[in-house]
Amino acid sequence: MASPAWELLLLRHGIAEERHPDRVDAERELTTAGRTRTRAVLERAASLGLRADRLLSSPLARARQTAEIACEAGLAGALELAQALEPGGDPLPLLPAWLSQAEGGAAAPCRLLLVGHEPDLGLLAARLLGAPPGAIAVRKAGLALLRLPVVPAGGVLAGTARLDWLVRPKLWLPRP
Repeated sequence: MASPAWELLLLRHGIAEERHPDRVDAERELTTAGRTRTRAVLERAASLGLRADRLLSSPLARARQTAEIACEAGLAGALELAQALEPGGDPLPLLPAWLSQAEGGAAAPCRLLLVGHEPDLGLLAARLLGAPPGAIAVRKAGLALLRLPVVPAGGVLAGTARLDWLVRPKLWLPRP
């Protein structure tokens, strides 16, 4: 029998408004095309049975909007904002607490969905996998699923995760 594992689902925000000197980066929203594509990807993921026990999102507008779409599509029941998922943040030290607060507590394996930004999500995945920085990149509205062994003390050990899949958004969408 396989040992229990937590699952970490990483979702990068969808296509957002371009950067502009007159626009505050944190307020950049998803474009209409970004919303449409993100919704299509996440509805497809939900139709395949993908669901998270808990969803945490960067508070930046584009990530928060992506997380809202994920909830609407049925990937999670509610979203929580986490400053550690802002660009340049480090969510790794918070993973044990986030995972243990999911349904069932630390003893029960769960699936945690993090909505954030690149290169941060890719760097987190690489650290968890023991891969060099830059080895993993999550595309806009792309998803990655990592499996983390449940550590008795409730911790998460860098370099112990397994990458189950890394999917480009195009692969979730029907072909024209």
